[in-house]
Amino acid sequence: MKRPVTLLGQEAVHEATAVAPAMKITRLETFLVKPRWLFLKMHTDAGLVGYGEPIVEGRARTVQMAVAELEEYLIGQDPRRVTHHWQAIYRHAFYRGGPILTSALSGVEQAMWDILGKSLGVPVHQLLGGACRNRIRVYAHCGVGTAEEAAKNARAKVEQGYTALKTGVGRVPVRIVDSPALVEDAVARFAAMREAVGNQVDIAIDFHGQISPAMAVQLCRAYEPYRPFFVEEPCLPENVDTMVTIARSTSIPIATGERLFTKWGFRQVLEKQAAAILQPDLCHAGGILETRLIAGMAETYYAAVAPHNPLGPISLAACLQLDACIPNFLVQEQVSLGEGYLKQPFLLKDGYIDLPQGAGLGIELDEEAMADKIGHDWKNPHVYHEDGSVGDW
Repeated sequence: MKRPVTLLGQEAVHEATAVAPAMKITRLETFLVKPRWLFLKMHTDAGLVGYGEPIVEGRARTVQMAVAELEEYLIGQDPRRVTHHWQAIYRHAFYRGGPILTSALSGVEQAMWDILGKSLGVPVHQLLGGACRNRIRVYAHCGVGTAEEAAKNARAKVEQGYTALKTGVGRVPVRIVDSPALVEDAVARFAAMREAVGNQVDIAIDFHGQISPAMAVQLCRAYEPYRPFFVEEPCLPENVDTMVTIARSTSIPIATGERLFTKWGFRQVLEKQAAAILQPDLCHAGGILETRLIAGMAETYYAAVAPHNPLGPISLAACLQLDACIPNFLVQEQVSLGEGYLKQPFLLKDGYIDLPQGAGLGIELDEEAMADKIGHDWKNPHVYHEDGSVGDW
């Protein structure tokens, strides 16, 4: 027997296929924020405001102009079409990618996700498949100084509640081939930190791309007995094969990614297994969804993701949304939990931040508290070797 066919009336069809009311972007507002950040507020005709953090450290005004140039396309658009706008902005630029354009796009993309989440009343991580965890581990930066100062700094961070730290090598710049004294001094600082906090605390080392491959191999081997959490940017990232050489020379996990952009920038690192930990920066790599795609690529190579974030609380909020929903998350970098910037700063509990529950990015700027932090002219430092030649900072 054939089932009767029910024809929907015009009103019923309209109700069954109803879409959310139209929404348009009306303005992109950017403002420089101390110490070196750039914040974005994306305004809409629905009264919703989305936050983003489009920034290249030391090039804040340049990125600010790049964001302004996107207004011609974005004004009047529905901000909830996040992927469509990302594709249009990225692919309509004949010269694609790079730090400036991709960072501008990253901040805009964060703001669109914030608006989308707010419009639906859910956190962004709910829109990306839901949470994989209940809390998110974070680490603190720990100053080096002398060995005694390094140990004191490490103890202080642990007393604040951190279970993971990151430090540096010490003296910079490092020569292409440097002295045994440099290696001994660097290891003595790290050994003092390890002795001060014990083996239950993870301590990573950031080489910051300042070290030549030859010295990176020497340093990694010298650090190995003290079991670093990972070595970050053991050399500059342009030559992936060189990083492969370093990775194969040591048992310490290698991390990289803060200076790579979009999924294409991470392809060779994964294919050649140059790093066990990827560190995409959500303010540089293309935003929240692009970094989610990078994390998925990393998962197929059994690589972990530890997002880079030496930036502000909007960046941290975006990172936490991603961290919540990727299975291969390791640990989150941060330099500010939002005190003096957010109405409700993030809280550290036993080395973790609880899963954010607010709609969108789950934050609201405290503009009254920020009044004395508007404006900066931060520049990258210049570093020179003893002979006057330029060094990497």
